[in-house]
Amino acid sequence: AGSFQEAGVIQQAYNLNFPLHVVPASCAQCPAWSAFSVSSPAIVLEAVKQAGAGAEDRAEAVVVRLYEAHGSTVTAWLQTSLPVKEAMLCDLLERPLAQGHLPLEQQGLRLSFTPFRVLSVLLVWSH
Repeated sequence: AGSFQEAGVIQQAYNLNFPLHVVPASCAQCPAWSAFSVSSPAIVLEAVKQAGAGAEDRAEAVVVRLYEAHGSTVTAWLQTSLPVKEAMLCDLLERPLAQGHLPLEQQGLRLSFTPFRVLSVLLVWSH
């Protein structure tokens, strides 16, 4: 019912095309854990990958690629439980953008999206 945004069509399509796979855990009482979360249902976290040669080319750097799926202008928070020491916007070749440094805030990383915009964020772990 309602618009495709209200009906959760994007999430349902991902659930259908990329179902979760259940694997045995090492302990039944393990706490729930998520490496990343996004505060807006309009934002899809599409990929997490090790940074390639166009970026830092280091094992302690990853690129997170997100996009806006509802055709809206939105500010969202990307949160991670991983020990990030530095975050910056990068281009699709994973090269850091000038003026692309993102401050690490308690709520996470603040990201601004225009309709259907793709953002790539380079995250560098602390040692």
